[in-house]
Amino acid sequence: MKHLSDIEIAQHKKLIHIKEIAKKLGIEEDDLEMFGKYKAKLPLSFIDEEKIKNNNLILVTAITPTPAGEGKTTVSIGLTEGLNKIGKQAMVVLREPSLGPVFGIKGGAAGGGYSQVVPMEDINLHFTGDFNAVEKANNLLSALIDNNLQSSVNNLNIDARTVVWKRVIDMNDRALRNIIIGLGGTVNGIPREDGFNITPASEVMAILCMATDFENLKKRLGDIFVGFTFDNQPIFARDLKAENAMAILLRDAIKPNLVQTLEENPAIIHGGPFANIAQGTNTIIATKMGLSLSNYVVTEAGFGADLGAEKFLNIKCVAANLNPKAVVLVATIRALRHHGGAKKEEYNTPNLEIVKKGFPNLEKHIENIRKFNIEPVVAINSFISDTKEEIDYIIEKCAVMGVQAVVSEGWAKGGEGTKKLAEAVVKVVDATKSQFKPLYNWDAPVKEKIETIAKEIYGADAVDFEKKALLNLKRIDRLGFNNFPICMAKTQKSFTDNETILGRPTGFNVTVREIEISAGAGFIIPILGEMMRMPGLPGIPASEGMIIDNNGVISGLS
Repeated sequence: MKHLSDIEIAQHKKLIHIKEIAKKLGIEEDDLEMFGKYKAKLPLSFIDEEKIKNNNLILVTAITPTPAGEGKTTVSIGLTEGLNKIGKQAMVVLREPSLGPVFGIKGGAAGGGYSQVVPMEDINLHFTGDFNAVEKANNLLSALIDNNLQSSVNNLNIDARTVVWKRVIDMNDRALRNIIIGLGGTVNGIPREDGFNITPASEVMAILCMATDFENLKKRLGDIFVGFTFDNQPIFARDLKAENAMAILLRDAIKPNLVQTLEENPAIIHGGPFANIAQGTNTIIATKMGLSLSNYVVTEAGFGADLGAEKFLNIKCVAANLNPKAVVLVATIRALRHHGGAKKEEYNTPNLEIVKKGFPNLEKHIENIRKFNIEPVVAINSFISDTKEEIDYIIEKCAVMGVQAVVSEGWAKGGEGTKKLAEAVVKVVDATKSQFKPLYNWDAPVKEKIETIAKEIYGADAVDFEKKALLNLKRIDRLGFNNFPICMAKTQKSFTDNETILGRPTGFNVTVREIEISAGAGFIIPILGEMMRMPGLPGIPASEGMIIDNNGVISGLS
């Protein structure tokens, strides 16, 4: 029997009209803004704060991942199917994929196997145009900045050397990381250094995901920090009168997107910041929309729990007053082999001793989740190379810690393969009497907040601040941003700031190289190590294996 690819599974599914999915949520067809038959935007008026308080938010995160990821999206979708299978009303709320990774090395982000959101091709490609709107709003501000540098009318006296705002594009393109603009004579602008970030790394994306309504979106856009004048006064986007024009471009992008799972359950997909350099989770509006419409909402946060989950809990949940009831920690046997010392070519080779050596990574993530007063459930995302001995070891070790570990077979079986995981999650939700608590108070000193994350979550002994970071701290204090939460920019491959150090390291320091201000999003970003905001394509990009026929049918997209 032929093994079907993700896209073939998705294409074999006969989708039902999006109005039928909306009916399951009590939404009438006239309230939808439809993009064809299978996608629609939801009006913000459906958000209901009272319903949000009474429904259940479940976060899916993971152990420190291998480069291919451990299947958080697949588990999130599968868990949603499983919850519906056991009689719960559940919805999944996810981020939108970025085109860069889709055509590069990571592939799509619509789940996999029989745990997918559909239409898969649309979601992984242009979808409803949200990323395009973010890109255009970002680049409008760039154009306004350079126009003001050039113009003698309403000139703000901006020092071009201090401008921190970059252009963005939603594609992996290393040649755009560092560029010179304004060449070709005086009519073409002021020559200066510039560069491109990938769209998910844009502060506009972060702002879209932090905004609570349209008015709040406009305020946040106006609060974007641009640079300084020649007499050292700060310049914000509002000084360029940019916020309304930017908001106009985001008028539709702020509305969440409704699609469906393979088992015809509702799914919301909205926003898409990376988790190693931004907050790594979907929009506050989308999460609140889900909680207004469903009893159980399953959502995910990018990369390992030291990044996505930490930011989801310390930034998003505090800002939006959300109270997650359970956390699902996705682990794979292959990732535990990786952390136990297996080489890449050995990830699929059974080895109980190496798994035992890798388990402390999972152990540390379990301990970290409990620091937020939330109980985790471990989902062992099943692969064909897993052995019973390796799985039993993980289940037994977790049980010693008082944590239930369950094999998740959503990729192979959809909701049927995740019913046990769903039951374990419901058990934790029903037993929860304590309230989520953040790891730190936003009003604490900036250095203290950074040190708390580094010591408590990463396990570092201390934090070293380089000279530039110390100068940045003075700037943050001068601008009055000390009460912002912390959005750490760190490699996703290690608890440390050195991507080669695996497992559960001890006896290390982390170094803060510099600290950036994301005033519109409302957080500050310590940079640990060299962080890449414009990825490059691999030697053989995924795009080379993609084909579209004369009927528009795509293959090779995964």
